[in-house]
Amino acid sequence: MKLNNSLQTLVNPLSKDNPVIVQVLGICSALAVTAKLQPAVVMTISVIAVLAFANVIISLLRKTIPTSIRIIVQLVVVASLVIIVDQILKAYTYDVSKQLSVFIGLIITNCIIMGRLEAFALNNRPWPAFLDGVGNGLGYGIILIIVAFFRELFGSGTLWGYQVIPQWWYDAGYQNNGMMILPPMALITVACIIWVHRAKNKDLQEN
Repeated sequence: MKLNNSLQTLVNPLSKDNPVIVQVLGICSALAVTAKLQPAVVMTISVIAVLAFANVIISLLRKTIPTSIRIIVQLVVVASLVIIVDQILKAYTYDVSKQLSVFIGLIITNCIIMGRLEAFALNNRPWPAFLDGVGNGLGYGIILIIVAFFRELFGSGTLWGYQVIPQWWYDAGYQNNGMMILPPMALITVACIIWVHRAKNKDLQEN
């Protein structure tokens, strides 16, 4: 039973309870960092790291945090982890860090992270809290990566910065769709993913 609960905690956010396409959280960053695949992957890893470790820390402190200041404590923990992640990115992937710009800092206010701290970490032990953080981070990241894949492929003809659409296509008249790298197309792509997901999961449809 414990294994089953642990697996559900980890797996449910990937589809049935996905934070982006089911709970409709974290949409802003999904629009902002998905024009290219590489920043989307780095953002995914960053959010997973921050959310997983923030969940564990809050879970460890849950019985000692006064209710009146719990939000402040959560913000301090998340902000500290975000600073660490930001410094690591600047040290090892500076170009990607520049592309992500302020959006790494805005992880602090990501409603997915604050929501999981409030709804799960404060009420559960560290190991389930860790799995919840990893699962929700992965669920968030899967959507970012899917959106970035299509936006970069059709908008720039590249993936991870490498040309994947052959030159002879362009010689034959093919042109990249410049609309795909604009923020509105990210929203439309997410909407298409939500439509497909709800079409396959009838229980999520509103009556």
